[in-house]
Amino acid sequence: MSILVDQETAVLVQGITGASGRLHAKACREYGTRVVGGVTPGKGGTDADGMPVFNTVREAVRRTGATASLIFVPAPAAAGAILEAAEAGIPLIVAITEGIPVLDMARVKARLKGTKSRLLGPNGPGIITPGGAGRAGCMVGIMAGEIHRPGRIGVVSRSGTLTYEAVWQLTQKGLGQSTVVGIGGDPLKGTEFTDILALFEKDPGTDAVLLIGEIGGSDEEEAAAFFKSSMTKPLFAFVAGRTAPEGRRMGHAGAVVEGGLGSWAGKRRALEAAGAQFIESPAEIGATVAKGVLKS
Repeated sequence: MSILVDQETAVLVQGITGASGRLHAKACREYGTRVVGGVTPGKGGTDADGMPVFNTVREAVRRTGATASLIFVPAPAAAGAILEAAEAGIPLIVAITEGIPVLDMARVKARLKGTKSRLLGPNGPGIITPGGAGRAGCMVGIMAGEIHRPGRIGVVSRSGTLTYEAVWQLTQKGLGQSTVVGIGGDPLKGTEFTDILALFEKDPGTDAVLLIGEIGGSDEEEAAAFFKSSMTKPLFAFVAGRTAPEGRRMGHAGAVVEGGLGSWAGKRRALEAAGAQFIESPAEIGATVAKGVLKS
């Protein structure tokens, strides 16, 4: 089993004729994803590596039956692209774009309320349900598909790079993944840790969850509260930024500690108090999860 994407997901790529859009659309298709086409205004009727290009998302959905959209539109126009996908009724929108203005994202979040669309990102790696061992996979993003293996560990992360490291360690330990989800590192994003934890808790194909957080914000504290109140499956957690100085942004726009709020120590306390198994070093992620799963 999996959450959000599987072999039936039909993916549309917004910005498919740009360098990044074309590259990753092809990579997703080669992984086994059903990439049914792309959208670039003014280039409808052409194709990108054999994938049809449409002028609008609405037209593309009507012609292809797309159920997910992968967005590589530049930051100044990305909010409009997200809203266009939502207005066309696409259930899952994955925004890879980073640098979207905060005010634009505030407008997007307000407009998405009450729609059937879920946004992953922005500024994240996307989502993958690994394929292999007789199971077709689906990648909607920029992951390194070859390091993933199908299995029963759910992964949810604010960091793209740390996601790849964690997945590699899990795979090396013989622990496959049910679905790996990057929620993005911006302060305003479409989907939170708690949303994904709820989906993993309900997924019969997920036995345990690995959460990868960062300093800044209150996402991890909220995840800890949700885990304590609403989850029965084991939760493992790693938080990046242990030695980061207060007030300095660490990579992601949301990874900054101000006035002591969002600190590494505070997140650790919250997660441990909730009963999650906290992992101090990124080098210990795979071994800790493997040991914990064996014990359970």
